[in-house]
Amino acid sequence: MSPFYLARGASKVLRRITSETSVELKILSEKWQLLLAGIVFQYIHGLAARGVHYLHRPGPILQDVGFMILPELGKERGYISETLFTLIFVSFALWTFHPFILQTKRFYTVLIWRRVLAFLCASQFLRIVTFYSTQLPGPNYHCREGSPLARLPPPQNAAEVFLINFPRGVIYGCGDLIFSSHMIFTLVFIITYQKYGSIRFIKVLAWCIAVAQSLLIVASRKHYSVDVVVAWYTVNLVVFFVDKKLTELPDRSAGSASVLPMSVKDKDSKLKEENTRLLIVNSVDAADRRPRTQMNGKHLENGNHLDTETTIT
Repeated sequence: MSPFYLARGASKVLRRITSETSVELKILSEKWQLLLAGIVFQYIHGLAARGVHYLHRPGPILQDVGFMILPELGKERGYISETLFTLIFVSFALWTFHPFILQTKRFYTVLIWRRVLAFLCASQFLRIVTFYSTQLPGPNYHCREGSPLARLPPPQNAAEVFLINFPRGVIYGCGDLIFSSHMIFTLVFIITYQKYGSIRFIKVLAWCIAVAQSLLIVASRKHYSVDVVVAWYTVNLVVFFVDKKLTELPDRSAGSASVLPMSVKDKDSKLKEENTRLLIVNSVDAADRRPRTQMNGKHLENGNHLDTETTIT
């Protein structure tokens, strides 16, 4: 391909990115509240997971059907489930930003992330309530008896708690078991693509990957089977009910009306137009309802005879 066509294609993509960025920023200027709340709640969720680690007490691993069926991957191959989860996360994130690159667009990136964060926050809130209700002995290698990471000493200061020792504190956490956070993200992403994605093969593949992710989490002993099973029906129910409460996303591919937020000036102008229209309609209705009298078969209006041809003998 000649440099001319490459430069022309790059120029078109750049214009598309610039145009889409302008549109998304305009939406973000009016729809930022829920996005910010969702991002803040991710920190709160991490803080809660860090806090329950202080309560964790290692003990014998509980009897688990999944542990009986699935062979243990071992500490050396524990990265497999994390690698698959990273692939799911990155793939979904890239897909949500495809309107900036591709010509075909089905949604606005800001709006779909508002929706995703709403699903995540609702599921994570239930997760926090659950793992603080009952602390199970962690089955992961660093959470077992004898591991120096299984127990956390009391914090020396507030900064130690609020900084959550990121990222080590997140990777080597214990006690936040029921239900699996990895499965929350995985299922929310896949359900979202199931509704707003367009490639049928990827939809089927995504559900197969979700099943594989579930099995790998149990095989790597990062969670008990109950943590994964509870995540499957809880997340699906949360998405089902929360989705009904949210405004449906417009389908951009169908040429639907724009959802771009109006400025304050535009809103005021539109409100004035509606008020003026309403006043005109009301004045016309009032004129039609003015009292009229009847004399000698002719109508009178405002005390004046309308028929000038009538004579008085």
